[in-house]
Amino acid sequence: MIRVVKLGGSLLETAALPLCLAAAMRLPGLTVIVPGGGPFADQVRTAQRRYRFGEVAAHRMALLAMQQMAELMRGLLPELEILSAADSLTAAAVSAKTLVWLPQIAELDAAGIPASWDITSDSLAAWLAGRIAADALVVVKSAPITAGTAWPELQRQGILDPAFARFANAASFKITVVNKDDFLFRHD
Repeated sequence: MIRVVKLGGSLLETAALPLCLAAAMRLPGLTVIVPGGGPFADQVRTAQRRYRFGEVAAHRMALLAMQQMAELMRGLLPELEILSAADSLTAAAVSAKTLVWLPQIAELDAAGIPASWDITSDSLAAWLAGRIAADALVVVKSAPITAGTAWPELQRQGILDPAFARFANAASFKITVVNKDDFLFRHD
């Protein structure tokens, strides 16, 4: 089983990130963690408002924010292996049980991912899950989420980004969105 687990950047602010990383590492099968941008992406938003630079620069800087979070995650758990490109997920690359994705600007540009704040790490996690033929996508949030709430409703509530449906509608993988506390006590 291949599972993509998106760990939101807000988990860093709640101090739940190390616990969620440890929980992701205990999941059966291969797990690929997609980091949110967290405070690094927040700084991009602040800088864009102040200096009024365009969406392309902001998008690329937000991807770099995700890379910073990936490196932070690896700093917390050095046994995490880096997945630097979706296409590099081969038998040789999966010697580790848990990988953390380091999104590459060139790869996402080549895939036609638009530069927009409507596309956050939520949508990118769904894109990656499709790209690597994952069996499941688990999006872990700090926001309160009622168990069993379907992702379209969570998108309407603003818990998932506005572009999520674009990447999730045709998904052949199971999509689950959970609160961090529920994720910590899952056993699948």
